[in-house]
Amino acid sequence: MKTFKRLNRLPLREEIYEHLKEAIVTLQLSPGQKIKDSDFAKEFGTSRTPVREAFKKLEIEGLIESLPSSSTRVTELNAEEAQNSFTVVAALQSLAARQAIPNLKDDDIMKLKEANQALKLALDEKNIRSAVESDDEFHHVLVIGSRNKEIEQVLANITPKIRRLEFAKFGSITGLDSVQQHDEIIQAAKSGDAELTAKLVEENWLSLGRLLVGSKTI
Repeated sequence: MKTFKRLNRLPLREEIYEHLKEAIVTLQLSPGQKIKDSDFAKEFGTSRTPVREAFKKLEIEGLIESLPSSSTRVTELNAEEAQNSFTVVAALQSLAARQAIPNLKDDDIMKLKEANQALKLALDEKNIRSAVESDDEFHHVLVIGSRNKEIEQVLANITPKIRRLEFAKFGSITGLDSVQQHDEIIQAAKSGDAELTAKLVEENWLSLGRLLVGSKTI
């Protein structure tokens, strides 16, 4: 089992939730792996209560599941659910981009460029963690720019499922021309074309989905 460092900040349930979510998304906790609240309570140096609260939140988000035997496990990767997630994320990211364009400043365009440069470097170095983080930073500029908290919240709940699949199939990601697609998004955003930006953002996510899910076999 991965060794977690002792937590010192509050609220504990949120700290534990973030640590466990990261471990699940990055596959440190494997799909199908059984997990126990008592084990993590010991690892985190806390009682079982905040761990159970974190488990409940992770279960709502579909990252873990309770079994009839009263045990809990990390959910398996599921092609059909992944396809559904990509469809929703693509639509919401597209909507966020459309709403963000009137609000973007020169500094936001610079952030998009910097995130895309970081993505290119990460892909060249085959660094999956940096690639995912850079891609998140790129799209986060548009999500924040939309000034729509509802979109931001829903995406925060759904996107981890997609990111987990990226970690599982990183070899496929390297075949996606994300950097070029992002360049096109930047140019559209810079010109103030909301509809084109939204269209390009949606296609960016859908093309990633086609590459990762493909024939529905994970």
